[in-house]
Amino acid sequence: MKIIKTLSLIFLTLLIPNAVIAQNDNEAKALVKEVLDKVESYDNFVIDFTYSLENKEQNMNQETRGDVSIKDEKYVLNLMGTTQIFDGEDIYTIVPEDDEVTISSYDEANNEQITPSKMLTFYQDGYRFKMDLLQDVKGRKIQYVELIPMDSNNEMKKILLGIDKQTKHIYNLIQIQPDNTKIEFRVTKFKTNEPLSAKHFQFERSKYADYYINELD
Repeated sequence: MKIIKTLSLIFLTLLIPNAVIAQNDNEAKALVKEVLDKVESYDNFVIDFTYSLENKEQNMNQETRGDVSIKDEKYVLNLMGTTQIFDGEDIYTIVPEDDEVTISSYDEANNEQITPSKMLTFYQDGYRFKMDLLQDVKGRKIQYVELIPMDSNNEMKKILLGIDKQTKHIYNLIQIQPDNTKIEFRVTKFKTNEPLSAKHFQFERSKYADYYINELD
């Protein structure tokens, strides 16, 4: 699912390593490092979010809600009636509407598969960081950092990362595409160190006995 791929990319912006922000605007570098350090201090985190897509010229305006839980390399993403689980080895995409589960092994060389480590590579490949606007959003001070692609053929014109200056958590992330389509991910709830069970990031096949299991490998 393209939306799941885009959202995985957005969520994992939280895990940008120091190497990514080297040789960029020093103030932006320091702020993003604060976000990184804070996120790395958590055992896990759970995010509720809204995802919107807008293109005024094409009269397009869509919005949906979802949630994601992340621990190290593992994640569970719920969006548009679909659940995607990555247990560290395999990716499970569960579509109740079709009574189908698709299972694929994670392949580090496959650019279509999304994991936190793959997203780190994405941001190392040609983005510069600089400070942007500071905005007051319902009493919260949101500092934006602009990510500028070095490659003119990049599918993104620019990316704006909104950071809550008080909590040092991500407030939102906005992607602007060359055709001026705007994709926004906005955090509505950010919970940390949740009491997630040992099975939370595991696919339990017995729950889907009536589903068609499509094993790609």
